[in-house]
Formats: sequence, structure tokens, C-alpha cells
Amino acid sequence: MADNEKKPARKKSPLAIGGFFAVLLSQGKLLLAALKFGKVGGAIISMFITIWAYAYLAPLPFAIGLVVMILIHELGHVLAAKMKGLPVSAPVFIPFLGALITMKKNPSDAATEAFIGIGGPILGTVGGVAAFGLGVYLDSGVIVSVAYAAFYLNLINLLPIHPLDGGRISTAVTRWLWALGLIGGLVFIIYIHNYVNKLIFFVIWAMFAWDLYKKFVRYRNKEERVTVATRFEFAANHLLQQGYMIPGENHTRDLAFKTYSDLQGPGAGRQTLTMEWQGIGFEGHAYMPVQSLIRRVQLVKVEQLNKEDGFYLGLQVQVEYTPLGIQESYYDVPARTRWKFGIAYLVLILFLLYMIRLVHQVGILA
Repeated sequence: MADNEKKPARKKSPLAIGGFFAVLLSQGKLLLAALKFGKVGGAIISMFITIWAYAYLAPLPFAIGLVVMILIHELGHVLAAKMKGLPVSAPVFIPFLGALITMKKNPSDAATEAFIGIGGPILGTVGGVAAFGLGVYLDSGVIVSVAYAAFYLNLINLLPIHPLDGGRISTAVTRWLWALGLIGGLVFIIYIHNYVNKLIFFVIWAMFAWDLYKKFVRYRNKEERVTVATRFEFAANHLLQQGYMIPGENHTRDLAFKTYSDLQGPGAGRQTLTMEWQGIGFEGHAYMPVQSLIRRVQLVKVEQLNKEDGFYLGLQVQVEYTPLGIQESYYDVPARTRWKFGIAYLVLILFLLYMIRLVHQVGILA
């Protein structure tokens, strides 16, 4: 092929994304089974799934490089959390969204949260610089493009919007940056050209805006009440044998409950709720999504189930609770520490902007 001939551009149709998700959903059981291999196995499998997804829209080498850059970013969070003695999960990759780690124990203060938050962009930027240097040395447009994507993604992550890294860093600098993120995020959404990315980022921005509204407007001077539902199947053969009157479908009652939080071990900080119906010998356990004050535990529906191994009752339960908000003391950060995070945050943003401009000046993008 002559040098002046160009390969046909690969079409980046939204239908490709739809096709990917259709295949992904059709193989849902297989993927769930694969993720049971453990922390490392789940991370590796989700990496390959994400590479496969990105390969629908870009050349395979670029897809591999992009996932490697995301991995380096997430490892920055992992290393920072380990330095603070906080256990975290292995990274899990989500196609077109990036990756995430889950913390098994929440930070005790804003400075720790910011330290873990900034660890990802710092190591991610280092990875991008390494890729850029390698791409220039090899005169590889693909590798330089991977570096450009790394700089761009790390920069977007620094927007002061929860749950992005910039939103977490802002907790140790000043929460007024959240207001800047609310406005800047909306402007960024308007200027995004790709409709898929526009939709994804709008969802993130809307969740952040709603959270700010709840914290500083709706529940500023009153208590928030949340209701969640859960369901249990209770073996009830003994009730039939004892001639117990089986409750009807519309039977309701308040259940006695206890709640506690583990102070040590892998579940440290997790709140457990136990509930019981002494009359039939039922006891259920559930984990609260956040630390909460339990207000009421109510049975709202009873199902009678005849199974091969006996008679069961399906018990639908509603839990009403008040989430415990973060105490103001959480944000008490020494002025010197605020300045350190603020300077590091600004320097990182300016450096990423410089690297993005430098990539354009080099002009060897794929």
C-alpha cells in the first residue's frame, strides 16, 4: 500500500456499544461465575472484558494500553490506602466507565480521604508520562495516543465532583470547590461531543448535585428518613407440625431488632442489623448500606411457599432508618495540610494540561 493511501476509518457507531452490551447481558451467568475466582481473578477477568469492549471502538493495541493506564491509576489508590493502613479490594473494571476499588473501612478524616484520592491521579500521571516517553522514542502514534488518553482521563478525574478523585481531594482543601465542580461539571457536559460520554458524565454530575442538595438544602435542618426492603425465606415445617396458624399474605407487624458494628476484622465498620419474630422462631440478618440509626423494622408481606424440601414462608421486611451524616470534625484539617493538598492539586492539574498541549505539539497521534 502506498504511503499516501489511508486505511478506511473504523466506524465508531453507538450500535457497537449496544451490541457489546447485548452480548455482555446474554453471558451474564458466565461472567458472574467467572468473578467468583477471587479478588485477583475478578480483576483480571474484568480487565479482559473491558479490553474487549474498547476494542469495539478502537484498535486492540490502544484498548490494551488504555486499560493498562486505568490499572496504573487504580493501583495508585490501592498503594495510598495501604500506606494509611486501610484494606481495599482489587480493582474492578467497568467498560466505558473506568475502574473502581472498594474500601473495606472508611477513612477517619478528610485528610486521609484526600490522600487516597490523589494517589490515583499521581501514579496515573506517572504512567502517562512513561507511555508518552516510550511513544516518542519508538515514534509510535498508538502509544502516544494512549498517553494522551491517560492525561485526559486523569485530568477529568480531578474535577471537584464526588465520587471523582477531585471531589475527594476537595474535602481536605475546601468544600467550596464542590460548588466550582457543580458549575464546571455542567459546562464540561455541554462541551462533550460524544453522546455516550455526555450521558455517563451527566449521570455522575446529577448524582453529585442531588447529594449536595440533600446535604445542604433538603436535610440541612431536619432528619432524613430512608426505607429499604429485604426478603427472607424461612423454613416453617415446624409450624405446620405444631398446628400453628399460618399468617396470611397481608399480615404485618413490627419486628424486634438489634444492631451492632464490627470494630475489628474484615468487616470492621460494617453495621449489622438482626431482626426476629419470636412467635415463629424467625431471626434474620442484614447489612446496612451506611452507618444509620434504625427507626423501625416492619414485616409487610408473607408468602406461603411449598417447595420440594418442605414448607417455607417468604417474609418481606421494610427497614426505616436515618443515615448518620459525616460529622463536621471529619473536615477538621490543619491549615498546613490544606495548603499541601491544595498546591499538589493545582500543580497536578497544570502539569496534565501542559502534557496534553505537549502531545499536540509532538503531533504523532495515531
